[in-house]
Amino acid sequence: MRDIAVFSGSAHPDLAEEVCAQLGVPLSPTRVSRFANDCLEVQLMANCRERDVFLVQPLVKPVQEHLVELLLMCDAARGASAGRITVVMPHYSYARSDKKDAPRISLGGRLVADLLVAAGASRVLAMTLHSPQVHGFFSVPVDHLHALRELAAHFRQYDLSRATVVSPDLGNAKEAAAFARMLGAQVAAGAKQRYADDRVSISSVIGDVAGRDVIVLDDEIAKGSTVLELLDRLRESGPRTIRLACTHGLFAAGALGRLSEQPDVLEIVCTNTVPVPADDHTDKLRILSIAPALAEAVRRIHNGESVSALFDARPAG
Repeated sequence: MRDIAVFSGSAHPDLAEEVCAQLGVPLSPTRVSRFANDCLEVQLMANCRERDVFLVQPLVKPVQEHLVELLLMCDAARGASAGRITVVMPHYSYARSDKKDAPRISLGGRLVADLLVAAGASRVLAMTLHSPQVHGFFSVPVDHLHALRELAAHFRQYDLSRATVVSPDLGNAKEAAAFARMLGAQVAAGAKQRYADDRVSISSVIGDVAGRDVIVLDDEIAKGSTVLELLDRLRESGPRTIRLACTHGLFAAGALGRLSEQPDVLEIVCTNTVPVPADDHTDKLRILSIAPALAEAVRRIHNGESVSALFDARPAG
């Protein structure tokens, strides 16, 4: 592929390598260094002049370090006369700061979007944003992919005749309903109230889960407090089996261990939008690759083809 350059920050180079392998292009090197005063410096080690530049960097822990690194990458590409700069951000952690639900707080999702554009981003490729309105925070085009196709392909190996997709809350119910349609399954949702970042209450599950094969679907699992609360409510109805699925497997503060210890959880499925440390893996964990989907989106963006056709089409099955 001509006139394309793909660079990776330090957040998830393995994913960038996989995307480049799918595209059949080399991953261009990036040098990240730190001055004595702790400031970062980023140098793109390949020609960018008039090229279609793609910068791969999910915002994962340490988020602020990786964000500044990404901003510096954008600025470096702009200063090197890149023809176009597309930020490939599989996980946009600041998307959770999407509404002013308390006095005198910032809308971090919008602020960081403004920073990326100010730094030189002319397009953004994202995966499963926390809420639809985050798309509108950007003043440049955003291609918003989801991982439902990859997740659905995985779960089709099972008998889905008694399957119910359960959203932990009503906010994610639309996504869960779309996933249920892909699988030919029923859908249910939890009635959730959040009191703090790691304290939630789910009073009931709306929908039929008794004696059914439950697939809990969420956009991300961080500390796992919501899922654990949902499991307690599900058990009151007596599901036949329980599997967990999410796009972003953050698994902070030992969440993966706590979830895998639940005896009735048969499987935990996530994608590789974010790196899952090797020492956190369990026998119940399945990590699906979204590199083919990202690579196809990059190819379509580069060639001026429709990206919506990629993620709007219903998967075969």
